[in-house]
Amino acid sequence: MRIVVPMKAVPDLVEEIELTSDGSGIDREYLKFVLNEWDDQALEEALLVKEAGDAEVIAVGLDSDPDIEQALYAALAKGADKAVKLTGAGEAPDTHARAEMLAGWLGDQGADLVITGVQSPDDLDGQLPPALGARMGLPHVSVVTSIEAGADAGTVRVRQEFSGGRSTELSVTLPAVVGLQAARQSPRYAPISRIRQMMQAGGIEEAPLSPASGTSGLRVRRMYAPESTGHAEMLTGSPDEVAAKIVELLSARGLVKG
Repeated sequence: MRIVVPMKAVPDLVEEIELTSDGSGIDREYLKFVLNEWDDQALEEALLVKEAGDAEVIAVGLDSDPDIEQALYAALAKGADKAVKLTGAGEAPDTHARAEMLAGWLGDQGADLVITGVQSPDDLDGQLPPALGARMGLPHVSVVTSIEAGADAGTVRVRQEFSGGRSTELSVTLPAVVGLQAARQSPRYAPISRIRQMMQAGGIEEAPLSPASGTSGLRVRRMYAPESTGHAEMLTGSPDEVAAKIVELLSARGLVKG
C-alpha cells in the first residue's frame, strides 16, 4: 500500500502574533512555523498502518510553507520512507488551491491512501480532505480516529467520529482520501540527533508543481487583535487575609451569602 501524507507548516500559536499594516492577515516575517498538529496525527496513523502490514509512507509538503523542510526531515526521522517538497506553490495558497496542486501531483504519482489532517489553525473552512477527494474523483472520509486494514483486499476500515461522543466504523474502498482527527496513539518523538542524520543524508526530494488556477473565493477583509477588557488583581497578605478578600469579592458579586 502506498500512503501519502500531505503536511503543512503553520504559525506556532505560542508565539506573539502581530497583524499586517492593513489588518488583513498576520505578519509572518518573524514568526516561528511548526508542523500542523493534525498533520502530525495523520503521519502517526500512517506509520501505524505501515507497521501493521506492508505499506510505504511518503510525506509531502509545499515550498510555500516556511520551515517545511524541518517537518519533512522529522517525518523521515519518525519512519517515513520518503519525503518530497513540491516547488512552485506560490505564496500562502488557501485550502482549495492547495488541494488542486496536491491533486495534480498525486494524479501523476498515484497513491492507494492519502491521509491528511482534518484541518489546520490558519485555514478558513477545514475542507482539504473533501476538496482533495473531489478533485481526484476518490471517496473520502473526514474526522477519522483510526485506520486499519480491511477485511477485503483493497479496503481499509476507518472509525469516523461524530458529535456527542458517537462514532461509526466504515469500510472504504481504495484508493481514497482520509481526513484524520486523531491517531490511535500520541505522535511519536523524533530525537534531534535522528533529524540531523536525515538532514546530513539529504533525504528530501523535490518535484515541480503546476500553479493552481483558482482559489476558494474567500477573502479576509480585516482581522482584529483580542481586546483587553481587564487585568488580574493579585491578592497579597497572609492566607487568612487573602481568604477574607476572596469572600468579600464573591459576596460583592452576589455569588455567596453570609
